[in-house]
Amino acid sequence: MTSYFYGFTQLFSPRIWTILIGALIIGVGVIPIARLLAPEHFLYPSDYVILVVGKIMCYAMVAVAMDLIWGYTGILSLGHGLFFALGGYAMGMSLMREIGTEGQYGSTLPDFMVFLDWHEFPWYWVGSDWHIFTMIKIVLVPGILAYIFGYFAFRSRIKGVYFSIITQALTFAFMLLFFRNETGFGGNNGFTDFKRIFGYALSSPTTKTILFIVTALALTTTLLLSRYLVNSKFGRVLTAIRDAESRAMFSGYDTKNYKLFVWTLSAVICGIAGALYVPQVGIINPSEMSPANSIEIAVWTAVGGRGTLLGAIVGAGVVNGAKSWFTMAFPDLWLYFLGALFIGVTLFMPKGILGLLTRSQGDKKND
Repeated sequence: MTSYFYGFTQLFSPRIWTILIGALIIGVGVIPIARLLAPEHFLYPSDYVILVVGKIMCYAMVAVAMDLIWGYTGILSLGHGLFFALGGYAMGMSLMREIGTEGQYGSTLPDFMVFLDWHEFPWYWVGSDWHIFTMIKIVLVPGILAYIFGYFAFRSRIKGVYFSIITQALTFAFMLLFFRNETGFGGNNGFTDFKRIFGYALSSPTTKTILFIVTALALTTTLLLSRYLVNSKFGRVLTAIRDAESRAMFSGYDTKNYKLFVWTLSAVICGIAGALYVPQVGIINPSEMSPANSIEIAVWTAVGGRGTLLGAIVGAGVVNGAKSWFTMAFPDLWLYFLGALFIGVTLFMPKGILGLLTRSQGDKKND
């Protein structure tokens, strides 16, 4: 037990542990207390702040998942938005069932189904009103799809730009499928107008605060699990696959199974992040599957620092924080800023923001 605890503490340096513990205390302690006990205080975090930070934490989980496969395994996916959206749709189906007869048409069916003259739920909606089944589906749907896709892709030794293009084509195909009204997922409008989650009103400040806390804990768990994984022997094999897969194969490692495991795990993390995202934002539609969104995920990881995990979180925070400001202040300039940021990082900060900070601290020590 002592050796296990010692190994766990070695995941990060003491300074990083201090920062992480401080951030966790703020996320699950200070902010909830301020929201619940001091609503009139000038430090009271508004619903908008809770929404933006909660959304960014969900994106940070996706960025960590991307870093696992790209930064440590060398697999660039341009379709991770698909797994994020599938987790969101699984949660959205449950939230739509909780609306009950409070919709515009007073039917137990969602309004869009009534409008399309549907008379019963399709077979894949069965069990969506069971909370346990919903949580299982959030993990299984993206996980099974990723496993099947990864099995055939890795068995065929598809890699590099070809793998990236195929993942982008996959998410684009699913986006077109979900845009169709007859698929039973709300078409281009998707799911919205949620009222409750697991019986609790989504409009309640307490519910919003609890969702914020759960997201913060999920992000922390994702980071610690991923860090433990990459620091283990398994992680060293992943790095070997990234740097020289043929040598790893000649050394006796079945690289296909290693890649398949980390690819599926990454998809599951994205699905969980999507499920936490939907009740906080209040909507899920096929635009979440757009190839542009998946490209943004790769940008977050590159900007923060690929192959660091912490850099992925930093990148997701910086890019999405800038996006929240730009889309309000200069909505027409956001895409130009994003492109300039990615080009600037590629040219001048190949190791990302975290790599730049680490290098600066090293220079100070040398001085």
